[in-house]
Amino acid sequence: MAPLSSRRRPLTTGHPVDEVLPLPTLALYGFQHVLAFYAGAVLVPVILGSSLGLSRQELVYLINADLVTAGIATIIQAWGFWRIGARLPLVQGATFTAVSPMIAIGQGAGGGTAGLLVVYGAVITGGVAAFLFAPFAGRLTAYFPPIVTGTLLTVIGVVLIPVALQDVGGGAALMGGPGYGDPAHLAYAGGTLLFILLVVRFGGPFLRSVAVLLGLVGGTTVAWLLGDVEFGTVHQADWLGVSTPFHFGLPQFSVFPMLAMVVVMLITMVETTGDVYAMGEITGRKVDGETVSRALRADGVATVLGGVFNSFPYVAFAENIGLVRISRVTSRFVVVAAGVLMIGLGLVPKAGALVASVPHPVLGAAAVAMFGMVATVGIQILAKVDLREERNAVILAVSLGAAMLPTAVAPFFERMPTEVRAVLGSGITLGTLTAVLLNLFFHVLESRRTRQDIDWDGLAAYDDGTGPQTTTAR
Repeated sequence: MAPLSSRRRPLTTGHPVDEVLPLPTLALYGFQHVLAFYAGAVLVPVILGSSLGLSRQELVYLINADLVTAGIATIIQAWGFWRIGARLPLVQGATFTAVSPMIAIGQGAGGGTAGLLVVYGAVITGGVAAFLFAPFAGRLTAYFPPIVTGTLLTVIGVVLIPVALQDVGGGAALMGGPGYGDPAHLAYAGGTLLFILLVVRFGGPFLRSVAVLLGLVGGTTVAWLLGDVEFGTVHQADWLGVSTPFHFGLPQFSVFPMLAMVVVMLITMVETTGDVYAMGEITGRKVDGETVSRALRADGVATVLGGVFNSFPYVAFAENIGLVRISRVTSRFVVVAAGVLMIGLGLVPKAGALVASVPHPVLGAAAVAMFGMVATVGIQILAKVDLREERNAVILAVSLGAAMLPTAVAPFFERMPTEVRAVLGSGITLGTLTAVLLNLFFHVLESRRTRQDIDWDGLAAYDDGTGPQTTTAR
């Protein structure tokens, strides 16, 4: 048997994804990821806690627990061990797809901490199911050709841009009130975005790589100097807060909530598959079925940890995929550093409150750029697809249309049962499922290839009088 040292896998392979940067650089780039991640990270516990009627103290605990668990999940996904973790720069965060089902489960169980216990039982079950199904899902990568993955990433970017625009106007909490869309908010957002663009245009390689971080810090500083940033929550927050397993009590396992969360996890597995392929496209690292399986196993482990440590199901965060594309810093160890910083923020609520003080318009401006980059990655993948072939064009067109239904017309599915709304109420979920099903219908389940596809180059030659019209049989 070979000695143990000869059987160890090297930490780096020469690929930029495996590059270990100097510690100060890791910390700086990692902090940029944390800033991009933070608002979305705290949104899930805030929405769920408010819907279940939790106290302010319980809500703060949920936020801290979410940060700690997200940090652990990020390290698992980016660093990787055994056959768990994609070993790509993927930041893990609580999935928005699970928000509506968790609210329905918690409210159905009476709300409050009693509802949380049923939610956590369902979350643990969903995590175990995701882990067990991961090897089979990895073998299904043949059913995710560029038309599906490109459409999926384009849908994610397009659907999330309106979320960023809500922050540009002042945040979802101000919508419908007189303060939403205040010119000051628009000025902060416009100034932040302009600053990021100027850094990207005129800055050197290093400055361009931290353009988003500089924009967030600069926008927050200007808002503070003008008296529009309040640090009162920082003074009120504690210095230390430790998340303990089963803080609210032992989880309760009920059949229908468990089944609902398993369905949610199956949907998020499709989203994770697209995220992994997107990151492979950005970093230039080959992604295969085994890579997808490792990523899904990491999602499953992280989700089980979420149920144990009073948190939620986890997937890759689209904001940070866009950030990798903008910064061009592809080292997965930068994301590992971000995971360590998340754990630190979760253990030091005062530090987390400081990061949370970034004004919504400033954060929204940065998010517009990052979500736009996610859509750009999708378009970049779609560039490899022959969209002149009508079946591919139909898959893209109908999937985009389906994704916009709950996004542009919020009450579209409000008359549907709660379980149905949990699936159809998310534009990302609906658009993704549409792309997958249409690809199966048009390309996978096609029993006979009897139609003839037009040779467009030949047709152009025919129209020019330089050649005959030709067709090629599929």
